[in-house]
Amino acid sequence: MPVQYKDYYETLGVSRSASEAEIKKAFRNLARKYHPDVARDKKSAEAKFKEINEAYEVLGDPDKRAKYDQLGADWKSGAEFRPPPGWEGFGPGGAFRGAGREGGFEFGGTGFSDFFEQLFGGMGRGRTEGFRFDRNFGGAASGQLGRDIEGDILVTLDEVLNGSLRAVTVRHGHRSETHQVKIPAGVGEGQRLRIAGRGEKGPAGAGDLFLRVRLARHPEFEVRGQDLIHETPVAPWDAVLGSSLRVPSLTGPVSIRIPPGTQNGQKLRVRGRGLPSREGGQGDLIVVITVELPKTVTDSERKLWEQLARQSAFRPGES
Repeated sequence: MPVQYKDYYETLGVSRSASEAEIKKAFRNLARKYHPDVARDKKSAEAKFKEINEAYEVLGDPDKRAKYDQLGADWKSGAEFRPPPGWEGFGPGGAFRGAGREGGFEFGGTGFSDFFEQLFGGMGRGRTEGFRFDRNFGGAASGQLGRDIEGDILVTLDEVLNGSLRAVTVRHGHRSETHQVKIPAGVGEGQRLRIAGRGEKGPAGAGDLFLRVRLARHPEFEVRGQDLIHETPVAPWDAVLGSSLRVPSLTGPVSIRIPPGTQNGQKLRVRGRGLPSREGGQGDLIVVITVELPKTVTDSERKLWEQLARQSAFRPGES
């Protein structure tokens, strides 16, 4: 059946010709505004935050954006959507989930819309090794297992840090089942969560449900393994003279010391403030310093800069 088309450019408030930098800036501004940790109405903010993340998941990825743009600019937000002819095999498994094909599955509670799942999700792929063998009967096939079902699940960094329990609904035709899915602390991008026996039913038993983890983008951090990367601007005099600064972390603000002579792009490490791993241990928070210069100066400030230029022995490129 058709699903509702999503205009991701409209969601982020950018034009279809927006640059990567413009898209990233729009996402960060909106994500800061609607992040559930800071919003007053947490329920509506959480829904909006998921929409913003889904839009950036597509538009922030050059390959996904290129595929999405193939739909053209004529689609209208809210219109019923069916994949255009020739898009068979667009996603994993070579079939569109929920596009009127037999065996299609739809998901609820994963953090992604049906539109996203239809174009970029796991789409209920069948099991490639679909037979179970019984050695007591000379290795003869005793029956066929039902298909495995695969989809995507949006996991926040807070869930990676603390773990959570999520209700996920799987719809197939008129049948709908809700499963409690445990998201363990330390789960990572691309890992699959297996819920045994919750796939499609077959003569020899049900297949499994697999949910592939997609980490929700955060307005303050980028994820690299278990480390969190945070960029923070500082004034040139703080970089030269040294200073102290409070920066965000997932468990609350932390104070860091900026040593004298800090360079643009220099990285400062705060140990143990990153993400956990499932094997144990904790990543770090990496603070990347960006030295920002004033775009405009007053007359008195200009005189001070000119005096500094005359008196300073510093010459760029000299050690």
